[in-house]
This record gives sequence, C-alpha cells and structure tokens, in this order.
Amino acid sequence: MPSALIETYGCTLNHADSEIMEGLLKAQGFSVENGRFAQAGSHDYIIINTCTVKTPTEQRILDRIAKASGKGARLIVTGCMASANADRIRRVAPNASIVTTSNVHRITDAIEGIEKAGTVDFSAYSRVDKLSYATGAEGVIARIPISEGCLSSCSFCETKFARGPLNSFSEELILKAIELSVKRGSKEIELTSQDVGAYGLDRKTNIGRLLSGISSIDGDFRVRVGMLNPEHLRKYIDELISGYRDGRIYRFIHLPLQSASNRILKEMDRRYTIEQFCGHIEELRSKIPGISIETDMIVGYPGESQEEFEESMEFIRRFRPTFTNVSRFGARPHAKASQLKQLPVDVIKERSSSMSRLARSVQGDDLKKLVGISESVLVTEENERSLIARDDSYRIIALDRKCGAKIGERILAKAHANTSVCLLGRVVGADS
Repeated sequence: MPSALIETYGCTLNHADSEIMEGLLKAQGFSVENGRFAQAGSHDYIIINTCTVKTPTEQRILDRIAKASGKGARLIVTGCMASANADRIRRVAPNASIVTTSNVHRITDAIEGIEKAGTVDFSAYSRVDKLSYATGAEGVIARIPISEGCLSSCSFCETKFARGPLNSFSEELILKAIELSVKRGSKEIELTSQDVGAYGLDRKTNIGRLLSGISSIDGDFRVRVGMLNPEHLRKYIDELISGYRDGRIYRFIHLPLQSASNRILKEMDRRYTIEQFCGHIEELRSKIPGISIETDMIVGYPGESQEEFEESMEFIRRFRPTFTNVSRFGARPHAKASQLKQLPVDVIKERSSSMSRLARSVQGDDLKKLVGISESVLVTEENERSLIARDDSYRIIALDRKCGAKIGERILAKAHANTSVCLLGRVVGADS
C-alpha cells in the first residue's frame, strides 16, 4: 500500500485543504498520516502544506522543506508558499513538485504525473468548488471550507496573491458536507475561508444566510464562524445576528481590526473606520449576549507614529477584546507595504511587547471573573498536559487529562483558576 505524510502549517483553511487531499488519497488506496517530521524512508510521499503570512514562519517551513527533500520520499509542496513564492521552494528543494492552493483537488493527478515524469508543476489557477471533492471529516472537529480568495486588497498581505479572487463554494455542498460530518461523529464544525465575511458576495448571498441554512441540520454540534473581514459586516449584520440565534452557533466572532488609527487603516487599504468597527462591536455585544470578540492587531506598520500606536492601545483598554492576536509588521514580497520605508526593528519589538502585555492583562482580568462558575463545555482536543474544552462562547477550559472526560463529550466543568489565555477547570458532572 503506498503511503503519504501530510504536514500542515498555518490557518484552518490550510487544514481543510489537507483534509480534502487526505480523503482523495485514501480513496486511491493510500495510507495517510497527518503529522510532522516523519522518519526517513517511512513514506513514499511527503506533502507539505505551507503558509506565507509571516517571514519567520516562511523561513521555518523552508528549512523543513530542505530537510524533507533529503529523506528519500518524493516531495510535494502545496499551500500559499507554493502559490506565491515557488521560486524560494525551488532554491532549497529543486526536485520538489509544486501544487498550488487552487489545485489541491488534483493531488492524485500530481502523484500520477510524478510516477511518470519525476516532478510536476500544477501552478495554473483553477476555479473549482473544492467541496465537490470533499469526502467528509471523520474526527470530532470538521473543518469545512466555504470559499477561498477574497475581495480585499490589504497592503500588508500577500495571501490574495496566493489564493486569488473570491470563489465562494455552493451552499448546497457546504450543508451536505456539514450534515455528513455530523453523521460521522463530528461535534464541532469550523467554517473556514480566507475571509468568511466575503462568503457569498459573488453568489448574491452571505454568511448570515448560510448560518440560517445550517440551522435546518439536525444534530448536537457546534459551529465556529471563522475570520470575518469587518469591511463586509455592515452589508448583512442583521442577517448575521439572526443566524447566531441558533444556540449551536458558538457565540464567537473573529474581527481583525489591525489598527485603531483611521490614517493607518486607510494606508492599509482597510475599508472601514475605527468608529464603524467599534459600532459593530457594540451592536454585536448588545444583540448576542456573551459573545466573544477576537481581533488581530499589527504593530509597526510603516509610518505608524507613537500617537497612532497609542490609539490602538486605547482601543484594547476600552473595548477589551476577548482575545487579541498581536503581530509585528513584516514586509512580504508581493504586498504593497513592502515598498514603504520600514520602522526600526527595535521600535516594532518594543511596541509589540507593550501591546502583548496589555492584551494578556485584559484577557486575564476578564477570564478571572468567570472563576467559580460552572458551564456546559464540549471537549474537542487534547495535548500532552490537558484536555481542551470549549464553552458556548468558544473560550478554552483546560481540564486535567485524568479527569475521565472523553473527546467529543459534553460535560459540566467548573473553572477554579485562569491564565491570560484560558480557564482551568474541573469536571463536576455530565451535561444532561
């Protein structure tokens, strides 16, 4: 039986692409392992699904590609780096085959080509509905891609260069994929995309209407809505809020702000103002009680003044996001902002440290208010030390691995302590 290892880096959409490839390979009789750092000679193929959002991440992946190219297995590189920076891949692994993000559905064709010619290059853009090739997830968490590409032109990002224009997938196929995954035992459905907020705008629909469609599916499961670009929210916020009325939708939304300075937002080509963003947060919090707000912030964008940085700090103090991802600006090859004069590295580091400390403080203080409360949670994952559960606002409750709970179960857990990123809990009973 031929074997393949799939290593996945980056976002949930990349993981969804890997699940599509895994299903297609298994249908062709392959033994497939998901993981990293296979032993030399243990697989016929190594497929590395890459990320290109940040320069340090890209360098780590390139190091991994170079090492994998010497293992004896045939190497296939896919993901955003294969689409945006294939030249860098070829420099470290000349014999690697390239399969871009829009061609992951052709993974078995790629392997057939490799068997005949040694290497292949599937780089031509292919506009397809990837869910036509999905075989359904088998784990507790099902990652369902609903579109790829986007309608934005953010000056700091090269992901659009990698994934192309918006391509929303069929609502009918999305609902079928969710239904099949639930029947196979999935308890958490992650709707994923480069920008969930753009979903359907090329099909005269939107993410709110999709959530309403999901409400017709029977079963005990939860749905996590992926990252949503704020520029689209005003187009359908009422329909989105209506979709969240189904109690199976996690009361959670990921809205990346990036900066609280209107001047910087304009420089970034973000098509909203800080006033509009804050208005959306206030409306969501008032109409969806208990909703968690996750956001992203970039510090050190070219030309960002100390005063503009302080505007972003004040936003965090005032609006207190449930979780804040802080990133240092880094120039990406195909992004417009890479041509601008960069701020000094030490300034960026200092601002990053200051904002990260503030975000951790805000997050920890708000989580502390939940200590002592018992909640119904869904156990979804595990690591070396803990079982990871989620409450209905998608907050993490870490449980002792020896607590007796099982992945996929709903239980009652009581928080007894917290860190800056999660609650620490004990099982107090079964969730009836």
